[in-house]
This record gives sequence, structure tokens and C-alpha cells, in this order.
Amino acid sequence: MNLEQGIVLGVIVGIFGLFAWGKWRYDIVAVIGLFSLVVADVIVDKVLGREGSVLIDPESALAGFGHPAVITVAAVLVISRALRNSGVVDLITRQLAPFAKNQTLHIASLCVVAAVLSAFMNNVGALALLLPVALKTANEQGRSPSLILMPLAFASILGGMITMIGTPPNIIISTFRAQEVGGEAFGMFAFAPVGGLVALLGVVFVTVIGWRLIPKDSLKPAGQDEMFALKEYITEVRVPEECSFIGMTLGEVEKDTGEKMMIFGFIKKDGKVVTPNRNNLVRAGSRYLVKVDPVDLKAIMDQSGLRLEKELRSRIDSIEGEDVNFTEVVVTPNSQLVGRSRAFLRSRTSNSVVLMAVARQGQPIQKRLGDVEFRVGDVLLLQGAQDNIEEHAASLHLLPLAEREVRVGIFSKITIAVAIFVAAILLSMFKIMPTTLSFLGAILAYVFLGILPLRDLYREIDWPVIVLLGAMIPVSGALQSTGLTSEIATAVNNLTESMPVWSIVALLMVVTMCLSDVINNAATALIMAPIGVGIALQMGVSPDPFLMAVAVGASCAFLTPIGHQCNALILGPGGYRFGDYWRMGLPLEILIVIGSVPLILKFFPL
Repeated sequence: MNLEQGIVLGVIVGIFGLFAWGKWRYDIVAVIGLFSLVVADVIVDKVLGREGSVLIDPESALAGFGHPAVITVAAVLVISRALRNSGVVDLITRQLAPFAKNQTLHIASLCVVAAVLSAFMNNVGALALLLPVALKTANEQGRSPSLILMPLAFASILGGMITMIGTPPNIIISTFRAQEVGGEAFGMFAFAPVGGLVALLGVVFVTVIGWRLIPKDSLKPAGQDEMFALKEYITEVRVPEECSFIGMTLGEVEKDTGEKMMIFGFIKKDGKVVTPNRNNLVRAGSRYLVKVDPVDLKAIMDQSGLRLEKELRSRIDSIEGEDVNFTEVVVTPNSQLVGRSRAFLRSRTSNSVVLMAVARQGQPIQKRLGDVEFRVGDVLLLQGAQDNIEEHAASLHLLPLAEREVRVGIFSKITIAVAIFVAAILLSMFKIMPTTLSFLGAILAYVFLGILPLRDLYREIDWPVIVLLGAMIPVSGALQSTGLTSEIATAVNNLTESMPVWSIVALLMVVTMCLSDVINNAATALIMAPIGVGIALQMGVSPDPFLMAVAVGASCAFLTPIGHQCNALILGPGGYRFGDYWRMGLPLEILIVIGSVPLILKFFPL
């Protein structure tokens, strides 16, 4: 191994370590990796005098941002928004209600729709659309949403494997085959013989067997009166002079409210929170942190004279007179609120909405609202004018969970929206126009027809993923330009020379799956694709089955909530713990490996 190869290997190991550590977001980690290789190239070339270094030339370091895979991923996200606006998805989900009466049919219908939608639009977007429907129908049937949401998320991931545009790894593998292997790019439905059958197998598993593997102690109780379980909401209250609780102990207050309100924190004058004694007396002017359903809190306040903490009350009064209401929103993986506090929310919304409470399932938040650092899956109770809440929820990537009737599109242009999308796919399939350009044409048509307003044009683009791809593509190229892929492939072949080819394909898939469970799936595909091709070239066989193994493995992240954005999105609403995912995910991944390897070798022979 020469100097350049050692540098690339060290940077990639460092990138994997930072991905797994999770302190910095994956796009920042990818840029760190890109910049490190550029600096290393300068040092090797200028300082060590090794001209013609095969690392990353500073002049071409940003070329990855113009790569077709990057543009295609962005275009797919924009088209997903247009299809949402047209009402296509809402029209489909309206038909789900009759299937909700039977539990198995309820899960199956949601999973099938999620898988089909995910094949043609971003799978996170498909899940976000179906999540409120799943919660609403579960509530109507008195069914725990925990039984519904994990199968739904897994089905969304599985559906992305069916087509080239269904998930970023497929787009990456398709363009990699054209640009690096020398063949034609995989077509729109080239993944379907394997991905479609694997998705079908996976959906059948999660709907018939998988949901039964969710630990019973993790099942969130079904709510009859509310769409979302609000028992973990935390808010701040004060005791005015006229409050009927004065003179009672905290334990007596909780008993008097029928245990509907739990007082778990006393707020001192300096703002610090301490755990109160249950025998302490309630005094006028005292402030407490309480855990309570907002509906119950309103009734308790009316009966006892208890009041919200002054800061909350004054902010609510400031927007009085408008169309004020309560709306629940969930913090998505792409939200700017992740890692931020209430102060950031206030600045971004110009104080036009009030944060009333925060719910974090399975983990009560023993802090004041101002000290809470938002996480993916947190549910926020916001108060304000409906227009303001909708506007800021969209700009901050917050998913509304408020109960609503499913409507048929904003623009009522379902037929024309579908026709444009089908035309773009046909142009790509028959090689009349490259996929990227055909999708850009579809986006222009959506804009001109008013289906995609300019304000929505860039709203759905997952910019951290775009930056990740643009930065990691040159890093992936350095793997090949330095010859490191050949070194790795040779080492793998030496270790597996007595093994049959199918087992090497399976091993590549398993390794890719393991990486995808802890780091971004697009980054996994970019690193593993050249290694897979290198192994194939060393063995003297077609690289296609190895590329397909990487595509399947990178798309299958079912063991952890951090492996895929769909898994992270349901963590809060489903009330799951970190260790709940592998119970359904591990047997699903084993089933996918067993089922997909024979399919890969059948449809993509060596």
C-alpha cells in the first residue's frame, strides 16, 4: 500500500468513525473528508514533491456537485412535492379507511400504499404523508399506533428499492455503472426484478409477522379521544393568589385532579428546577413543571384557578384576537430545530407562534421549556394563527399531526400531474432523454401549470443529503484513482478464494447493510460500489450482481432509528426505544439476504 492509498484509507476510516459518533451531521462529516483529501493532495504534491498525485485535485474538488446523481436526487425530491400538491397521494389515502377495521388489513393497506408511493417519490416524503393518516385511523379503531408505524416505515424503505428513483443508493449505483464501469446506466425499472420481489417479500413479512415482534412493553396505549397520546406533555404553571390548591400538599393536588396532572418539578426564583417533596404545601406565587394532557390542563385551570407561567401567558395574549388554535407537529430529521432550543424557534417564527409543550415519548423531559434541546421525533404543541403555524411548519420541516380530513389536492390537477410524471419516466425509459433532464422538464411543466408554486420549488430538497453526495463523490473517486479498491478487492479475494461466488455477493450485501445501519445510506453506496466492482474485476466476472448487492444492502437499514430517516421519523410518534427496531429489523434483513441473493444471480448473471 503506497502513501496515497494509506491517506485515502485513513480518511475513509475517519469518516466512518465520525458518522458513527454522530456529533456532527453527515453533510459536515462528508465535507471534512473532502477537504482533508484536498489538503493531503496539496501536501503530497507541493511539499513532498510528488507531482501528479492521484488524490483530489483542488481544481476539481467540487465537481461532485454537478454529478448527475446529485441533480437527479434533488429533482426527485421536487417532483415529490409537486405530486403532493396535486392531490395524488391524498386521493389514494382516502381509500384506506374501509381497511382499518381489521388490524392485519389496516397494516397491510398502509404498507402497500407506502411501498408503491416510495417507488416513485422520496420514501421519507411518502412516510410523512401517510403518518397522520396512520395515526388518525389507529385512533379511530382504538389501536396502538406503535403496531402501525414501524411496519409503515419499513414498507416505505422497501418500496424505494423498486425503481431507480426510489432511493438515493439506486440513483448512485445507476450513474456509477455508466460513468465508472463503462456500461449503460441502469434504467428506471432495472431494479424491479430484484427490488420489487424483495419489497413484496418484506411487506408480506412486516404485515403478517413483523408487527408481532414489537415488544409489548413498548406499545403505546391507544387513545380514544385524541389522535396522538399526549400524556408526556410538559408545561409550566404558576399558583395565583385565588388558586384553590393553596394550602394543599402536592400529593393532595394530584389526587384532587384524578391523577391527570403530575407535578414533578419546582421552579426556583433563579429558574433552576428541583424535584419537590410530595408533602410540600402549595403556596401562592409558586411555579411548577407539570406533566399533563393539555385538554385536562384547561379543565383543571378552569376549576382551580391555576394559571400558565407568566411568560407563556403574555406570549399567548400577544396573539389574541387572531384565528388562534393548537397544532401538534413532529420534528423531522431534516428540521432546522434539531439540536436547537425554544429561542431559535422564536427567532425563526418572529414570535408568531407559542411553544406550549414538548412531548418526548418514553422519556419525560425534566427541564423547563426554554432549556429543552429539540430532537428528531419530538412532538411540539404550538399555539398561533393557523396560517402562521402552517407556514413555519413547512419552512422548518415540521410535520403536522393535528387531526384533519384528508383532502383532494390543493390544485385539483391530479390527472395532468400524473401524466407529466409518466411522460418524464417514458422519456427516460426509451432513452429519448437522460433521466435528469426529463425530470427537470417535468419540474418546469409543474411550475408553468401552477402545480408547483415557486415558494415550494426548493422546500422539499434535502440539502444536507445533496451536500453529502456532492462531497462524497470525489472521495469515492479517490478510492479508485489511488488503486485502493484493487487492493481491497485483492485482499477480499485472497480471504474468500475457496468460497462460492454467491457467498461473496451475500457477504458484500451484509457488510453494506451493517454500514447502512449506522451511517447514511448514500454515503454507504458511494464507498461500497467501487469496492464491489473491484472484487468483480479481480474475479473476472460481471460487476452487475455486485452493484445490485450494494444497492439492496444500502437501502436496507432496519436495525436502528439512526440508520434511515424513516426510522427516525417514527421514533417519537411511535413511542419506540432505540433497541426496539432490531427485533423486527434483524429477521427482516436476514430474510432479504436469503431472498435477494438468488434473485440477483438469476436476473444479473455473472
